[in-house]
Amino acid sequence: MPPPPSPSGSATAPAAGREAGPSTRVAAGPADSQGADHAPAGPRALALELLHFTRKEALACSFAGLFFAAVLFVPRAGVLGLPRYDALLLIALAIQAWMLWSGRETLDELKAIGLFHALGFALEVFKTSPGIGSWSYPDAGYTKLFGVPLFSGFMYAAVGSYIIQAWRLLDLRVVHHPPYWMAGLIATAMYLNFFTHHFMGDYRWTLAAIALGLYARAQIVFRPHRRERRMPLSLGLVLVGFFIWLAENLGTFFGLWAYPHQLGAWAAVHVSKWSAWSLLVLMSFTIVTNLKHIKATVHVPD
Repeated sequence: MPPPPSPSGSATAPAAGREAGPSTRVAAGPADSQGADHAPAGPRALALELLHFTRKEALACSFAGLFFAAVLFVPRAGVLGLPRYDALLLIALAIQAWMLWSGRETLDELKAIGLFHALGFALEVFKTSPGIGSWSYPDAGYTKLFGVPLFSGFMYAAVGSYIIQAWRLLDLRVVHHPPYWMAGLIATAMYLNFFTHHFMGDYRWTLAAIALGLYARAQIVFRPHRRERRMPLSLGLVLVGFFIWLAENLGTFFGLWAYPHQLGAWAAVHVSKWSAWSLLVLMSFTIVTNLKHIKATVHVPD
């Protein structure tokens, strides 16, 4: 799947209360307590923080990791007579059911992920239509609708799932978030631009510049282990977009979909798709921040 498209497991028992349940902590303002910064410092402590960060990032990628493992191991010819696209749909549904059953996702979060799926699938149908032809799904399948396999929406949903899981596992909160109506407006404009740029100018860089100004003061505050860390929100979104771009290269390499320049032989996805993914990550982030229990961890200045 193309722009979009990816940044797993089980929490230990002592951490289950903090890592599995929805966060209810109210976001503090810019002058929030820095008590966590009194935790031990030094190379060993930093290495431990990095180890915990890596583990939690891997857990946050549960859905994406399991799904792309299926991409690696399900043969292109299918399984037991079932086409690959259909097998991947069944696997994606099974992973989603497990996420819900295990408590890694709540029903409210599932609704948001369902919205990612619907928005992504609508974009797929448009982008693969004969008049547009941005990419294509060359293999056969029983569960293709308008030429698009139904599993494709889960690749977009995986982005939303990652953000939700990372929010919980890293005890994440946001300070200096812009007003919600402004964030919603720019996210909507970005999504519509993926459609309208085929008929009028491509305004992605204009919209990106506006978003950078809008989120200039916004920071992500997260806790890998004992110490709170901060990162500019824009940088975090761009980094997630980069890893999704890498995952897209993996998906096209294994023939899940193909861009026109990949039909004869595989070639890397153009780096410009990184920017498209970064915008889609921002759109996903905006949807996630409207979940009730996550909204409580977002600080919007008066």
